[in-house]
Formats: sequence, C-alpha cells, structure tokens
Amino acid sequence: MILAGKRITVGVTGGIAAFKAAELVSTLVKLGAEVHVAMTSSALEFITPLTFEVLTANRVETNLFEKSPEGAVLHIDLAQKADLLVIVPATANIIGKAANGIADDMVSTLILAARCPVLFCPAMNVVMYHNPVVQSNMKRLKELGYPFVEPGEGRLACGTSGKGRLADLDSIIYTMQKLVTPQDLAGLDVLVTAGPTREPLDPVRYLSNRSSGKMGYALAKAAALRGARVTLISGPTALVSPPGVEIIQVQTAEQMFQEVIKRAEKTQIIIKAAAVADYRPLDAKEQKIKKQGQEMNIEFTQNRDILAELGRQKGAHQLLVGFAAETNDLVQNAIGKLKRKNVDLLVANDVTQPGAGFDYDTNIVRIFDQNGELTSLPRLDKQQVAWEILNIVVKMFNPLRGN
Repeated sequence: MILAGKRITVGVTGGIAAFKAAELVSTLVKLGAEVHVAMTSSALEFITPLTFEVLTANRVETNLFEKSPEGAVLHIDLAQKADLLVIVPATANIIGKAANGIADDMVSTLILAARCPVLFCPAMNVVMYHNPVVQSNMKRLKELGYPFVEPGEGRLACGTSGKGRLADLDSIIYTMQKLVTPQDLAGLDVLVTAGPTREPLDPVRYLSNRSSGKMGYALAKAAALRGARVTLISGPTALVSPPGVEIIQVQTAEQMFQEVIKRAEKTQIIIKAAAVADYRPLDAKEQKIKKQGQEMNIEFTQNRDILAELGRQKGAHQLLVGFAAETNDLVQNAIGKLKRKNVDLLVANDVTQPGAGFDYDTNIVRIFDQNGELTSLPRLDKQQVAWEILNIVVKMFNPLRGN
C-alpha cells in the first residue's frame, strides 16, 4: 500500500549481491511500485539487463550518454522523476564516488542528479567494509543526510565471515517505505499492546483466547513507519517483531498490566489492541492436575482492567485507543465500553463476520469516538486498517500537542 504508485529507481552496481537486486525489484513491482533500473558496466558482469526488463516491463538504462525515446536526458529524467532512488548493492566503489562527488557512469550520475531520497544498501567483503577509507566515505554521506541500511553479518560470497552481507529484503523494504511516508508521528511515544494472554492452570495447561496479534503488530509497524518511537507489549504470538519497534514479551494479564502502567505516563498515544483475559484461575496449581473424575470445578478471580486503569490515569497530553471484539450488539457494547472506560477512540469488530475474526489477515471495523460512530471501514488488509486508524489518531492528537 505504501509503495503502490511510487516511482522507484534502482541503481545496480558491480557486486555479487547484484542478483539480490532482482528479488528486490520483483517485490517492489508486486507492491505496486513503478520500478526503473539503471546499471553500471560492472553490474553487467553479474546480471543481465534482460532480467530487470522482464521484471519491470521497463527498459534498463546502462549508457550515460543515451537519450530516452522522448529525447529527454536519461539520467536527469530517471533521477528527478523518482520518488526514491535505492542503490543495491552499494559497493565500496559507488560509495566512494558519491562521497566525493564523482559522476562518471549512469548510477553515480543519478545519485548527484536526484532530488528524492537516495538509499544506500552496502554489500562488500568484510575487510573492505571496515577499511577506514570506506568507513570515512559512509560517514560523510550520512552526515550529508543520505540514509543507509546497515549490512548483515555472516558468511560472505568470498568465503570469509563478518559484516558485509546485503541487508535482508524486509529491512530494505521497511526503510524504503519509511522514506516515502509522511512522518506525522515523529517525536511521539506510542505504546501498542497485542496478542492474547495466557492464564496458567498448572505447569502444563493454561487458558487463553484466539487472538493472533496481527492487528496490534500492524498498528505498531504503521506507527513506526510514520516516525513514532514505538513500544509493543505483546502476549504470546507466532509473529515476527516489526522493524523499528521495541518489543516486550509477556505471558499473563497481570504481567501486561504492570508493563503497560509503568510506561503509560510518559506515552502520548496508547493503543490497547491486545485481547487480555478478564479472569484467571484463583489457584494455579504448582503440579500438573491429574484426572480424578468426570468433572472438575475451577474457581476464577478477575484480572485488573488495563484499559479502565489507563482511562482513569489519562492526562491532557494523551490519547487512548481501545478495541472491542464483539459477537452481538456491537454498537451498544462499543459505545458503552468507550464511555465506561474513558477512551478517546474505540475500534470494534464483529468476530463472527467472515474476514473480521481471529487469525484473518483482514478486518472489518467500526470506529467510535465520544460523540458516537465516527467511521465504518470495509473489509481491508489489517495493515490498511492500521493505517486508517492512525489517520484518525493523528487528526485527533494534533490539538493535544500544545498540551
């Protein structure tokens, strides 16, 4: 969604990681971006232009002095029409040229002609990467405002091990998304809760719910992309931690309560997307419960209500967002919860609807504020739902910034 419709120019240089540029280009096209590729003469030794032409359905540019069919100067056209220029792999050579203002091929000339952000994705031998000259060149580019995706560590193509591998695709895509995303949450601390909690019966068994955590993780990722400092407090899930997010893992409702409350006062926006257990067994056994008959009675006690406590503590500088998973009387239950717990915004869904319940990658939500229903969203990917929720959050929070 973020990169859809964006015009992205990919500069491919002469390193063994050039083949990974093909995977990046393929992914960008799948995400809806308009992708153009430029290659250095050294890159042609590792991968052919035909590969990128098939992937992008656009001509690959390699000749600095060639004109476009429309007569435009190619390096100017490619650079100035781009929303983002990404150099992958960024070799020691291209980094050195850029740092010293050298423009003697298509890619190095694009870098100097670009008005858009230029993202460097270094990949090279570990000794080359740590060479003081290369480090000095990278430092200079960073000081000039050029963003980098740090390389990974591991076994390199040359047979050595260390730092120098091209960063993983997810990290590159995330950084690209952030560079084209308005930073309307910059400078703000956002706390998101996600996933279920587990309330132990004994060392073997626990009570939980069907929450996957996908909605909360989508919100955390979206907030980080929009510039926020994000803390994600998560119950047990099978999800990968979103990039750019501090994650705190918890198990029980009480653990989540403690982690949330001790951070709440210094947080401007709190989004309570977790499905927290309302009750826990009064007496969790220290040993495994053995089968003793046909029936077993369990006595429960109520967990502390995190959302209600946040509503009681909420200051003038804070915005509190709650969630309600309902199976009936959605509007009545949602508005009641919003009023009762002093929530600024409440996101409700009917989990009996196809595409809106647990484990789905999509959701169908209705959003309420203190005046009633604010908006109703159709069935959307949860990342899109997160984006729409944050659009409302930003609009509501802006008047609070002065407080």
